[in-house]
Parts: sequence; C-alpha cells; structure tokens
Amino acid sequence: MTSAEPLRREELLEVLRTRWQATYDLQLVQRRGRLYLHVMWGYLEQQSFPLTPQAFEEHLEELVGSLNGLGVAAQVRHWLQTTTDKPRLGKALSLPLELPAGRASEFML
Repeated sequence: MTSAEPLRREELLEVLRTRWQATYDLQLVQRRGRLYLHVMWGYLEQQSFPLTPQAFEEHLEELVGSLNGLGVAAQVRHWLQTTTDKPRLGKALSLPLELPAGRASEFML
C-alpha cells in the first residue's frame, strides 16, 4: 500500500489489531485551533465498550472519510505504523495533524 492511497476502514482495523492486539477507539479532537487524532484507551474488545461492533465500524468509516478528506491519510498511516507508544488507561495517544494549506479553515469552526 502506498502512502498516497486513501485510508480504508479495514486498514485501520488491521493496523490497530496488529500493533496493539486490541481495536482501540479513534477520535478527531479540535483543541486551540489544532486538530488531533487520538487513539483512545477504550477498545472494542472491552466488555464495557459503549459501541456495538457495527456502530464502531460505522464510526471508523466516518473517521476515515474525514481523514481522507483532510488529506492526512499518509501522515496517519505512517504514525500508526511507527509510534512506539501504547494507549494507557486515562491517556490517549495524540497525533497533531499537519493539514494541507486551506484544509484547516474548511474543517475548523
């Protein structure tokens, strides 16, 4: 898979499971005019996880669409494959997204 290709939901699921043996939740977070991708500490295989497998896949599909629309697929792919950190209870992993010129204003409110 080349870094220029769009992300796919299946790819994200595979990377999460391969890297951390768990399907961690991913969230886009806006803070102080910046956009971040968070790998949360909650994961699909937890008994207390609030989403059903189908709802989680729908959530990921929407997230993938946003990431691809923002033009950050290669950045996210590289970071997920190379980060040495792991989500821990109460501490998400955080990737500050470097948005292409003009994309930030389209997304930020």
